[in-house]
Formats: sequence, C-alpha cells, structure tokens
Amino acid sequence: MAGRADSTVLAGARVVLPTGTVENGRVIVEGTRIAGSTPDGARTVDLGGHWVVPGFVDMHNHGGGGASFATGTAEDVLTGVRTHRAHGSTTVVASTVTGDLDFLARQAGMLSELVEQGELAGIHFEGPFISPCRKGAHSEALLRDPDPAEVRKLVDAARGTAKMVTLATELPGGIESVRLLAEHGVIAAVGHTDATYEQTVAAIEAGATVATHLFNAMPALGHRAPGPIAALLEDERVTVELINDGTHLHPAALELAYHHAGAGRVALITDAMDAAGSADGDYLLGPLGVEVRDGVARLVDGGSIAGSTLTLDTAFRRAVTVDKIPVEDVVRSISANPARLLGLDDRVGSLEPGKDADLVVLDEDFTLKGVMRRGAWIVDPT
Repeated sequence: MAGRADSTVLAGARVVLPTGTVENGRVIVEGTRIAGSTPDGARTVDLGGHWVVPGFVDMHNHGGGGASFATGTAEDVLTGVRTHRAHGSTTVVASTVTGDLDFLARQAGMLSELVEQGELAGIHFEGPFISPCRKGAHSEALLRDPDPAEVRKLVDAARGTAKMVTLATELPGGIESVRLLAEHGVIAAVGHTDATYEQTVAAIEAGATVATHLFNAMPALGHRAPGPIAALLEDERVTVELINDGTHLHPAALELAYHHAGAGRVALITDAMDAAGSADGDYLLGPLGVEVRDGVARLVDGGSIAGSTLTLDTAFRRAVTVDKIPVEDVVRSISANPARLLGLDDRVGSLEPGKDADLVVLDEDFTLKGVMRRGAWIVDPT
C-alpha cells in the first residue's frame, strides 16, 4: 500500500552511492529524509537483492499522461508530474515550447506557483529564441531572435523559478542573452541551433553550459565543419543532454557522447510530450498537431520527431542493457548531474544522509519495482 512510514530500513539491496555500489546494503528513511542511523521502532523491508538508486531528475520534460506543461492548466501539469513520478522521476523541471511571448509569461507564472508548492523543480524555456533552420517541433511563425529584454521578461515572469533557457546563440542577441542568463544564475543552453563550431565556442565562452538534446536539432558532426557537436563535447564546462529512447539517437551516438564527455557531463532526459505514459493517438505540442504511433511522436505536418514518449525508467534500462553503460555512470547521468546543474544537489540526486528520501527500486533486469518520494511510496515494491 502506498504511503509514508515514519521510519523504514530498506535492507538486502544493491545500493548505488556516490562512492560506488554496496552489495547487501541498506537505506534508512526517517520521515521525509535519508537518515544516517537506524531509529528505534523502524520498520524493515527486505528488498531481496533489488537495486536502490536515487530518484531520477528530469531537467527537460514537456508533459505526460495526456497533459502538457507548456499549455495545460495547473491540474494538467500535476497529472503530467504524477505520471513521471510513477516512472521514477521524483524531480521534474517543466519545459515550455515556442509560443506567444505574453502567453509564455502567463504560463510561467502558473508554473512558478507549482515550483513554490514543491510539485515542480523549476521551469525550462525551450523556444521561442531558436533557429528556424532547426526548429524541430516548434511553430516557425512564433520564433524570434533572442532579444535580451524579451529573455529577461520570461525569466522575470518565472519569479525566480527559471532554471534554463534554450537558445540558438548564433542569432542576433544570442551572445548577449547568454551573458544575461549567466548573470542571473539561469542555465543558458545551446539548442535548436544552426551554429558553426566557432559560434558555439563563443557561446560557451559567454557562459552557455548545457547542450539541449545533443545531436538533435543541430548540424551533424562533419570533418570539415565540426559544428556545435564538437564544441559542446570537447568543453569540460558543458553538460550534454541525451534522449535515450532508441529513436532520437543511435546507440553509437550515445556511446560517443559518453566516451568524449564522460559520465560526469551527461544528463539523460526524456524531452517527453503529452503522450508519455499514455496511449498512441493524436496530440498537440504547443499549436502543432502530433501523431503518436508505436510510441514515436511525429508532427502531422512534415513528420519531424516531436519530442518523445519516453520515461526515465526506460532510459535507465536501455542505458544499462542496450548501451552497456555501467550502472554507476547511468545513476550519475540520470540523477546526480542534473541535480547539480539545477542547484538542487543539497537535497536530491544521491542517496546520502540528510537528503530527501527520493529513490527508485529496480529488479535484476532494471525494471522499475518501487518509487519513493520524500519518504512516501508512490509505487510500493512490496
């Protein structure tokens, strides 16, 4: 039965800690936090050798369960958040899509209230400041150059909850906008970009620190024109997002990113849209029609990939079983790294005393069996 026990010892588990995996380990939960010692009267749950890993941190997510973060009501957003929590994402940043600037500002105001209530971890503005050449599933009619004053308008509308803004930094105002974001403690992410290698280097020097879904919506890596991919992979200041759903990336591309960036600079994301955790069918992504067939979302007009239907438990399982990434490296990529980038690593992202009791239980095949958030079971493994 889902619910909170005041004190619980999760025993007999393979526990992934920042220092490595502990066989036959245990995690002590007291109230909403991880504890360092066992309190009197604690209930013991034997997990029978299952894995216990930190709750997943999804820093790029547009919705799920049939609900949109970008255009939905507060109740819609909560539906999407709960859908992803049930798949292990105990910390979720709400990503918008390109829209009218005034609408985005109003939506940010609503989302910021959910951040203040502890339901969301922050807001990511993806669009409208992106390249029409690499628009993906964004409405070209609503795209705009990254005017720093307009970027500031959205950041201000988020009332201190804006965590990231994706920009095509080669556009007029791009570098100035990167500097503005860096000055305000908001991540400037390079994405939906047609930038050259040199232009991307300039953006990094100005303060850009994230690659939005690396490889997707940007020029391919070329031997004469290496483009943004080479610049983003080679710079140790940059963390690269990867969508590991088997559609957005070939396994060799994912391996390339891990090899060149290292596990400490990879963030596994969903880039999920409304259909994540839901059925195939017809959806909207902002104003654009999307058709989901066999779990793959594509624009009705043109057939471009339109986000994903991915959940992070699937991304984790694929990374270990298909891509053969070590479990500890996957945990860094799916929990610790995004928590650090978002400035939340004092509370989430690893299993350490004093942090929120956010964790995921996986069986030997890395199938999700349990999810705990702040000491309460969302999915009970027993």
